[in-house]
This record gives sequence, structure tokens and C-alpha cells, in this order.
Amino acid sequence: MNWEVILSGENTGKFNMDFDLELAKCFPSVPVLRLYRWNPYCISLGANQRVDEVNLGKAKADNIDLVKRPTGGRAILHSEELTYSVVFPIELNYSAKAIYNEINLALKAGLIFYNSSLEQLELENDQVDFKNFYKEDKSAICFAVSSKSEINFNNKKLVGSAQRKIGKVVLQHGSILCGDYHLRITDYLNFGDERKIEIRDEIAETTIDLKSILNQEINYEHLSECIILGFKKHFNADVDIKEQILQ
Repeated sequence: MNWEVILSGENTGKFNMDFDLELAKCFPSVPVLRLYRWNPYCISLGANQRVDEVNLGKAKADNIDLVKRPTGGRAILHSEELTYSVVFPIELNYSAKAIYNEINLALKAGLIFYNSSLEQLELENDQVDFKNFYKEDKSAICFAVSSKSEINFNNKKLVGSAQRKIGKVVLQHGSILCGDYHLRITDYLNFGDERKIEIRDEIAETTIDLKSILNQEINYEHLSECIILGFKKHFNADVDIKEQILQ
């Protein structure tokens, strides 16, 4: 299997989401893996999530961008993370569920290449009851719970992903947490102060990041290289690596 890899560097939220959507609409002939970051930091909302859940004034004052994702899921504060997106043609005879699982296995392989301590990573076996979960305040935050096949370390969520079928392809993208800045998402949601503290503590108990696991700063360039190696290994793939930066 041949893959195209795009290294996009750091860009705005609008650029990143427009790029992902355009990749999906262009219907690539081979699967595409894109790796990127966010500058400035950005809150992304799921496609069906209301903007009024965010304190827009505080986000603007703190130079936090805001964008809607073309996929589902809930709010994420994109900050200390490496983000991936995959566009995968459905004609390659994978179901959307199978694609989700295989991509996470490839990510897991890449993370283990980055550091062998990550061999403890596991894919979530259970599927949360989202109908009841969405009745809770903390459901506004993507990293509040792990979905089936997402990557955990010691039962804490390390990688969160979302997926959507667009035409003849599946678009999947997600966040590999590299630091704990994502916990500040509660600062920008319209909860009372006491509830913000409670939810932040809950998210801290259910998520983990690479810096905390490894007790070292994350080398994003090397991490990107390792994720690419993980996809090469898992999919037995040849890759064509390209760089695409915001002009």
C-alpha cells in the first residue's frame, strides 16, 4: 500500500480544518497522512456543537483561536499536541470502523518507535454510552472519556480522534497529547467557577500526555518521524513525504 505524507508545520485553526476538508474533497488516489500543529493555540468544536458553549471574550483576550471541525466529537483545546489527519479511500475495502481501529494501531506503533516505554499503550475495548454521557456537563469536552479503539496509557486517554465519511473517503483526525495545557479547556467553557475546577480535576484523572509519561520534553520533529514509521510498519507501506506550509 502506498501512502502520501504531508508535513504542514504550525498553522491557524481555520487553515488546519480547511486543509483537512479540502484533502477529503479532492479524493486522493492513495491514503494520506498529514501531521501538523496549531499557532495560535485553538479551541475546536465538533461539527454539531454550539459556539455559545465557549466564553468567546476570554478566548479572544488570551489569543485562543476558535474553529469548527468538519468531524463530530466535542471541544478540544489544541495546544501541546501533535495532530494527525488521515484521508482514506473507502474503495480499499475497509469499513469506517475498521479504518478507525487500524489508524490507531499505526499510531500506537509510531509512539512505541518514539519511546519503548510506550509499549504499555492499549486500545480502549469498551464503547461509552454517549446518549447518557452527553447529559453531563463534562460531555462538552472531547477528552472527558475514551471511545472504543482510542489509545490509552494505564487506562488514561492519550490520543483522541474523530471521524467522518465524506463522499468516497473517510476523514479521521486526532490529537496526540504531548503536554497538559489541554486541561485549561475548562477556562474557556461557560461553566461556573466551582464546576470548572471539578471538571478540570476529572479530566486530569482521565487523560495523560507524553511529557508526563516520559518525564521529558517532547521532540515534535522526531515524534513526527516515528509516527510515519508506525504507518509504514503497520500498513506495510511506501510513503511519499511532502511539506506544505502556509504561504
